[in-house]
Amino acid sequence: MTVANELLWVAMLLLNFGLILLAYRLWGRAGLFVWIALAGVTANIQVTKTIVLFGMTATLGNIVYAGSFLATDILSERHGPGEARRGVWVGFFAVLAVTALMQLALLFEPAPSDQMHASLVQVFGMMPRIVLASLAAYLLAQRHDVWAYQFWKERFPGPLWLRNNLSTVVSQLIDSVVFTSIAFIGVFPAGVLLQIVVTTYLLKAIVAVLDTPFLYLAMRLKEEPAVTE
Repeated sequence: MTVANELLWVAMLLLNFGLILLAYRLWGRAGLFVWIALAGVTANIQVTKTIVLFGMTATLGNIVYAGSFLATDILSERHGPGEARRGVWVGFFAVLAVTALMQLALLFEPAPSDQMHASLVQVFGMMPRIVLASLAAYLLAQRHDVWAYQFWKERFPGPLWLRNNLSTVVSQLIDSVVFTSIAFIGVFPAGVLLQIVVTTYLLKAIVAVLDTPFLYLAMRLKEEPAVTE
């Protein structure tokens, strides 16, 4: 029996947010740094797979990647923008390091009995372009998110949900346009490319809205005073 992609999407969303809260509960800001690194690497692998979701073509990896914005928002809210920016650079380094290690691994001559080299080439052989697209989109979108979160926090210090959504929804648009343009121009027909841009953004925007209750939960998990900068 095949499980519908939509049900799997919801399950991944809940698992993703649940693991972020668990990491924060167990290890505080260090747990969020670990998650941001993990999310960057995982999303770059998952994004190589296209799926049909709600009748539209989309790339996988949207939930895991979008979840990193929840992690940086928690860091911004509880520990200050400096820690959030540090989290962004941790993710950047993780993706670069894994890419370098895997490209070197692909240069090794496989043994006659090896059964994995071809599969690794399929997944990680296209990774440099994916990583270039990811890093460009990541830096632009995440740095905007950290800046915008603080911008809205200073102007509307009360409603947590407002600054969370205003910063993340715009950041996800930046990310979707930059990443899809660099990663998939020339790979997919124009119609499919446009559909990927639209669906990628819509899915990330949905995740951005749905992460709001989890941000409130995170505020209850840790009572450390926020750092102002």
